[in-house]
Amino acid sequence: MFLDRFHTIQDGCVHISASQASQFAKEVAGDFNPIHDPDARRFCVPGDLLFAVVVSRFGLSRHMTFQFRALLGDGVPLEFRESGDETIEVCDQNGKVYLEVSRSGEITQDKQVVEEFIRCYVAASGKNFPHTLKPLMESKGVMFNPDRPMVMYASMSLTLDRLDADSPVLEMHSADLEANGKRGNVTLDYRLISDGNTVGEVAKHLVLGGLRPYCPDAMAGVIEEFYRLKARGSQYGVDAVET
Repeated sequence: MFLDRFHTIQDGCVHISASQASQFAKEVAGDFNPIHDPDARRFCVPGDLLFAVVVSRFGLSRHMTFQFRALLGDGVPLEFRESGDETIEVCDQNGKVYLEVSRSGEITQDKQVVEEFIRCYVAASGKNFPHTLKPLMESKGVMFNPDRPMVMYASMSLTLDRLDADSPVLEMHSADLEANGKRGNVTLDYRLISDGNTVGEVAKHLVLGGLRPYCPDAMAGVIEEFYRLKARGSQYGVDAVET
C-alpha cells in the first residue's frame, strides 16, 4: 500500500514520525503548513494521514464520520480500537483519543478503490489554503492571525452511493464561514464525481482561531510564505500535488 512509508508498525502499534508525517503532507496532500514540519515547535501529524491510515486498515464504508479529538505529536504509539462494527477509536496507550470514527453500511477492502478515494480526498483537502479559505475569509471580512495561522481539522463525513467509483474526483460544491468572536467555523461541502456523475457527498469542518479584521497586505504575506515553502519543498525533491 502506498501509505506504508508514511507510518510504521511496532509491537502492534502504529507509529508516525514527524518526518513521515511531513513527507505525507507535502508529497500526497500538497500541504506546506509549517505546523507539519519536523522541527516545528507545535508540530502535529496531518489529520488527513490519520484518516488515510484508518481507511486503509479498516476499509471504506458507505457512511463514515471522522471526529478529530486531539492533535497528535511525533512518534506516539497508536492503538486502533474497534467497538462492534460501527466505531473505531485511534488512541494512545494511556487511552487518549485522537480520532473517533463511526461507520455504517457496505464496506469495501478493494485496495485500488481505497487508494483512489484516499488520494482524491487528500488532494482536494490540500487545496483548502489558499484556494478556498483565502476568498472565503475575504468575503466575510475576517482572517486568522497571520503570525500564527491556526486552522484545525474538526471533522469530516462522507456518504457514498456506490463503492466501485472509477477515478473519483472531489469537486467543491459550497463553502461557508461563520465567525463568532475570535473563532471561525468553516463548512466545506464536496461532490464525489466519477465518469461525470455524482456518486457521493463529503462534508468537512474546520475551525479557525485568532480571527481579526481582514487585512489584504497581511494575507498577501501569508500566501507569499506558503508558496515560498512550496518552492523549497520542490527544491528538495518533493513531488507536490499541483494545487
